Amino acid sequence: MTTPVTLPKSRQRLILAVLLLSSFLIWMDNTILGIAAETLADPVRGLGASLSQLQWATGSYTLVFAALMFTAGAFGDRFGHRTVLATGMATFAAASVWAAFAGDAGQLIAARAAMGVGSAMIMPATMAILTWTFTGPARSTAIGISSASAGVGLAAGPLIAGVLLDHFWWGSVFLINVPAVALALIGIVALVPQFRSPTKRPLDPAGFVLSISGLGALAYGLIRAGQVASWTPLDVWAPIASGVVLLTAFVVVELRMRQPSFDPRLLAGRIFGGGNAALGLLLFAMTAAGFYGAFYLQGARGFSPLQAGLASSPAAVGAMVGGPLGIRLVRRWTIRPVTATAVTVAALAMGSFALFGLHTPLIWNEIVLAVQGLSIGIVMGSVTAALMNTLPLERVGAGSAVTNTVRQTGSVLGIAVGGTIMSITYRHAIDGSLQDVPGPVRDQARVSAEQARHIAATIQRPDLAHAANDAFIHAMHVGSVWTMVIALAGAAVLAITMRPSRKPAEAPPEPIPSEEVLLQQ
Repeated sequence: MTTPVTLPKSRQRLILAVLLLSSFLIWMDNTILGIAAETLADPVRGLGASLSQLQWATGSYTLVFAALMFTAGAFGDRFGHRTVLATGMATFAAASVWAAFAGDAGQLIAARAAMGVGSAMIMPATMAILTWTFTGPARSTAIGISSASAGVGLAAGPLIAGVLLDHFWWGSVFLINVPAVALALIGIVALVPQFRSPTKRPLDPAGFVLSISGLGALAYGLIRAGQVASWTPLDVWAPIASGVVLLTAFVVVELRMRQPSFDPRLLAGRIFGGGNAALGLLLFAMTAAGFYGAFYLQGARGFSPLQAGLASSPAAVGAMVGGPLGIRLVRRWTIRPVTATAVTVAALAMGSFALFGLHTPLIWNEIVLAVQGLSIGIVMGSVTAALMNTLPLERVGAGSAVTNTVRQTGSVLGIAVGGTIMSITYRHAIDGSLQDVPGPVRDQARVSAEQARHIAATIQRPDLAHAANDAFIHAMHVGSVWTMVIALAGAAVLAITMRPSRKPAEAPPEPIPSEEVLLQQ
C-alpha cells in the first residue's frame, strides 16, 4: 500500500494494541537490567560482572539499536514495514533466549547487541505502520499513546525484573519476552496490512559503519574513563576523539546523499530538531538516573529485587497516567508551556536524589519517582506526536528513524557518562578508607561498592562495607546533580524551540498540519 487507507475503527484499535506491545517490549529492555545488575554482579548468583561489563551489557543494546535503526527503516520502505516488524520481533525473541542462557558477561553483552538488532527493526516499522493506519486527529492521539508506552516500558522494566528475580534465576528477565513476542506475531500476521513507502531509500552501508563505529568508540572511551578513574589517559581521550570524528563524518556523508537513510536535514526544522534534542537530553538524564537508582535500593539499602521493583513502580504508574494526560494538556494550553514545565519538574525530581541517604524514608522515594514518571509520560507522548505531525506522510519513516536514533543515542551516552561519573566519584570517595587494606583487596574494593561489600563479608570487615555505602551515596549525590542539569537543558531547548510562529503558516493539505496549528493543538 502506498496511499492511506481507511480501516474499520475496531481493526485500528487492535493494530494499535499490537504496536503498543511491540514498543513496550523494546523500551522495557532498556531498563530491565537495572534491577538485574546487582544479581549479575554477584559471582555466586549471577555472572560476577564488573561495573564496566554491566555498562556494556546495557550499552550494547542501545548502541546497536541507535546505529541500525535508520537502516532498518530503509528496509521497511523497500520490503514492507509489516515484514520488517515481524522479522525484528522474531530476532528479538531468539536473542532473548541467548541472553537468558549466557554463560559469562561477554556472551550476555553479545546477546544484548543481537536484541538491539531486533529492536532496531521493530521501532521504525512500528511508527510507520501507526502513521499509515491513522489519519487526522486520531493520528496525534495514537502517536501520543504509542510514545507514552515507551515511558511505561522504561518504568515497568524494574518492576517486572524484580518480580521475576524474586522467584526465578536472572535469565528469566529475558525469557519473559518470548511469549509476549509470540502473541505480537500472531497479531501482526492477522491484523497489520503490508505498508510500503512510495520513496525507497537506499540501504546506506557506509552510514551504518560510520555511525556504529563512532558511537562504539565514543562509548568505549567514556566507559574506559570510569575503569581507570581518569579522563587523561590515551586510551580514554583517543577513542572519544575518534568517535566524535567518525560521527561528524557520518553526518557529512548523509548530507551528501540524495536520499539518506538518516536525514540530518530534518533536524534543521525548529520543532523537529528542537524536540529531538530535548528528548535526547531527557533520555540521557533518565537512563543515567535509572542506572544508579537500582544500585541505591538493592546495594546501599539492602532491598531484594522484588522490593526494589515495587519501590520503583510509582514511576510506571506515573508514566501511564502522564501519556494521555499530556495530550489533553497540550490541546488546552499548547505544547510549549506543558512540556517545558514537565521536563523541569522531572529534572528537579532527578536532582532531589542528592538529598537522599541510607535512611531516607521510603515514602520520599515513592513520591519522587511518581512525579518523575508522570512528568516524563507527559513529555514523551506529546512531543513525539508534535514531531511526527510536522512531516509529510512519505517522510514519516525517515523522521521516525531520526527521532528514535536520537533517543537511543541519548540512552547510550546516559549509561556511559552516568556510570563513569558514578565510578570515578566512588573511587575518589572510598580511597581514604582503604589505607590499611591489603593491595589485592584494595584494588577489588575500588572497582565498585558491590565488590567492596562482597570483600567486606569475606574478610569480616563491616567497616569496609560502611565505607563503600558512604562512598556510593556520595557518588549518587554527584550523579543526581549532573542528571538534573542535563534534563534542565532539555527543558530550556523546549522553551526556545516550541514557541508559536510569529507569522501564521499556510495550512498544507491534510494530513500535514501547519506548524502554528500543531503548536495550538
